[in-house]
Amino acid sequence: MEPDGNSNDIYSEKSHKADWIVTFADLMTLLLVFFVLLYSISTLNLEKFKNAIKSIQVSLGETNPKIGLLDLVNVPEAKDMNFVIENLTGLRSREQEMIKTINEFIDGKNQSENIIVYSKAGKIIIQVRGKVLFGSGSAKFNEAAIPILDEIIDIIQTYPEYNVNIKGHTDDIPISNKQYPSNWELSAIRATTVLKHLISGGVDPLRLTATGYAELFPIVPNDTPENRARNRRVEFVLEKKTER
Repeated sequence: MEPDGNSNDIYSEKSHKADWIVTFADLMTLLLVFFVLLYSISTLNLEKFKNAIKSIQVSLGETNPKIGLLDLVNVPEAKDMNFVIENLTGLRSREQEMIKTINEFIDGKNQSENIIVYSKAGKIIIQVRGKVLFGSGSAKFNEAAIPILDEIIDIIQTYPEYNVNIKGHTDDIPISNKQYPSNWELSAIRATTVLKHLISGGVDPLRLTATGYAELFPIVPNDTPENRARNRRVEFVLEKKTER
């Protein structure tokens, strides 16, 4: 028995009416892929980025060893993304220039054993042993202190974008006399004595602070006379002014 011609027409008509579902499904799939792509672009996986950078090797005129691009760029951790463009463009030369100037001053005064400079957490620290500036248990300057402090004043004035925190430190041997009842007073008065000299040398007082820390922050254990001498120190902590 031959199929009815009208039946074929009905089935064909129903098939054409359902074609839009295929087109609609394709459109939904494309939209889904599009939004997934947008999400993947907007969500940066820092760890994957760093791994990709590590895989790029930069040869500095040598075949071995090679230096990873990440070592040159110094990509920060996700928790510290508020870095400035100077970290990537080499504009930190101002800081390096200051450290070089300070080292030249130290070498010129033959004070490499008594004065050191280093940078830490964006700050530059000039560390001066106490015996260079003060006599034992005293806040009165030695004769050699003035020329050294005057050199430091020149450096501070050359870099007006830095504030200076002067920190006084002692060893752990207690002191108790009419002038200084404890190491707290001695360290604080030494720091303020240095501050006053910097102001008299023309440094803006608004750039300066002075703090005494007594024996709280030794750099080495207070177990030998040599180590105690290292812990008795004055530090000049130079930090860039923050924009307000």
